[in-house]
Amino acid sequence: QQIQTGHIVAVEATMQCLKQKPFQATRPFASRARRVVRCLAHLRQSDVALRAAGGAAVLALSSTSTAHASEILSSANGLDGSLTFAVGGGVAIAGLGALLIATDPQKRRTEQMAQTGGDEKEAVKNYFNTAGFERWRKIYGETSEVNKVQLDIRTGHAQTVDKVLRWVDEEGGVTGTTVCDAGCGTGSLAIPLALRGAILSASDISAAMAGEAERRYQEALVATGSKVPKVAPKFEAMDLESIQGSYHTVTCLDVMIHYPQDKVDGMISHLASLANNRLIISFAPKTLSYSILKRIGELFPGPSKATRAYLHREEDVEAALQRAGFKVTKREMTATNFYFSRLLEAVRN
Repeated sequence: QQIQTGHIVAVEATMQCLKQKPFQATRPFASRARRVVRCLAHLRQSDVALRAAGGAAVLALSSTSTAHASEILSSANGLDGSLTFAVGGGVAIAGLGALLIATDPQKRRTEQMAQTGGDEKEAVKNYFNTAGFERWRKIYGETSEVNKVQLDIRTGHAQTVDKVLRWVDEEGGVTGTTVCDAGCGTGSLAIPLALRGAILSASDISAAMAGEAERRYQEALVATGSKVPKVAPKFEAMDLESIQGSYHTVTCLDVMIHYPQDKVDGMISHLASLANNRLIISFAPKTLSYSILKRIGELFPGPSKATRAYLHREEDVEAALQRAGFKVTKREMTATNFYFSRLLEAVRN
């Protein structure tokens, strides 16, 4: 997301490197030309990792449009220190690609999965009940105890939520409508839906997250002076596959990044079986540029920052929806500096 669960310090540094003169984002990359990029970067990471990060960014820019490259570079902010990085010809790029392979985070992933016997779902649950809960509770909260990357992610996620709320408001609202919010997190979408009068069932794989969502809902009732609904919203600790029932609308935001495509196909199929009319989902899109930014982030793991993160091709997600009998009718993209999320609304055929 960018990635939501990415490790962003290296991305920031790489972007800053490329933004400094003599690099010019408006000029196409020439594979045989020698470029010397002088940049500011106060970092403690290893030289190998820094070169890999720089190489990944060069690969991204050499394979994408000038406009897209400029868009990526526009998010850079100043850092301290200095680093000189020289790129010369296709051989240098190939060598940098090899460095990315050499620093493949698969070992870290394997170790993480070994803690749960290879159970992806259990790994996600453990993360969001422990270090991940504290991290994302702050990001999705209102505390000022967040860094600028976390604040940017908060902003991006809020924009995605606002787009969903705009859609449902434009389509007649949700008063008296049954809604299932799968993977509700701390309630950023579930709470405003409940306050709008939805008959809400919200769940999260993490008991800590579901409990926090219910607590925030009770606070929101008092803060907004809203009436207690006739049918109180339910907040439950439950994995997505265990959700039962029949709902007018099913939502699932920023959850699929934690699961590979085969699991996502099953998730979409199950969510579709719950939805009588409308399904609203979001995911981190798999494009060349976003894939490389994600990979750079993986080179600098932090103990509280992520489970395994997956990007998904939009055509794969849409194909899964079609197989489940749904047609995409609306789509939007949210892209801040460090948060990238594709939002789809699909209706039953």
